[in-house]
Amino acid sequence: MLYFVATPIGNLEDISARALRVLRGAAAIGAEDTRHTRTLLSHFDIHVPLFSFHQHNERARIAELIPRLRAGAEIAIVADAGMPLIADAGQTLAARLRAEDLPYTCIPGASAVETALVLSGLRATPYQFVGFAPRRGREREEFLAALVATPLTSVVFESPQRLVALLEDMARVVPLRPAAVARELTKLHEEVRTGTAGELHAHY
Repeated sequence: MLYFVATPIGNLEDISARALRVLRGAAAIGAEDTRHTRTLLSHFDIHVPLFSFHQHNERARIAELIPRLRAGAEIAIVADAGMPLIADAGQTLAARLRAEDLPYTCIPGASAVETALVLSGLRATPYQFVGFAPRRGREREEFLAALVATPLTSVVFESPQRLVALLEDMARVVPLRPAAVARELTKLHEEVRTGTAGELHAHY
């Protein structure tokens, strides 16, 4: 059995008892960044072998995992924070497991997408999650045009280094649209700032 296991997005107390049980019982854990995950596991006194599992080696790892899963091994996959597959590796693995009729499940938990949505105070139903914004060019313009066109609340991931550039572009195309920036979620310095896209750009 393969388990996609949600991990805390900041506050370690947000991990579930079920997630801890699955991680402790796994034969191995695939992690986006093994150093990051080792810190989490050490905090909970979990000592299970780790292997790297990320977007650049997913296909190679799948070839290694399939025989182990067929033999009955229990393997867990985690992201650095939150839910695997959500803007992280795992989609190809899930599709392969379904095609091979191999069992897998998800251990739910913390989600940056839904945490940010709730804290924003914006309309939560319906909403869409669109992942990371393209960095430049035609893809970015099409991305912004789609945000303008939809009536849905959109949740976008962006790195701290590129936040101002994204807000600048949003202020250019939809300056009066209500928006929110949520950062350091569940951590000591959690911040959620709301306003129009233009106001948020001016602030940051």
